[in-house]
Amino acid sequence: MRDLTSVQGPQAPTPPANPKQDAKNKATAKNFESVFLGQMTQLMLESVQQGEGEFSGGHGEEMFRGIMAEKLGNSIADRGGIGLAPMVLDQIIKLQQGSK
Repeated sequence: MRDLTSVQGPQAPTPPANPKQDAKNKATAKNFESVFLGQMTQLMLESVQQGEGEFSGGHGEEMFRGIMAEKLGNSIADRGGIGLAPMVLDQIIKLQQGSK
């Protein structure tokens, strides 16, 4: 059998990884976006009038509205967010490069 690596041709060199773009910085940027989205969601939920009747959450809904907003913010950020995390990550990298 023939070696498949010789059939595929030469491999392209991998670009050097940016040491500042590590997992900690990415997590920080994503967490920032999660908190921002949670705060934004909480403000949106506060602007909605609570309903009356069977589908009203009552006092429990009021108590846990902040937690629901936080979880919604985390879910939105986990699914790609609004593009805030990459911009925050760029700023983190710029700040780290300037601090040397």
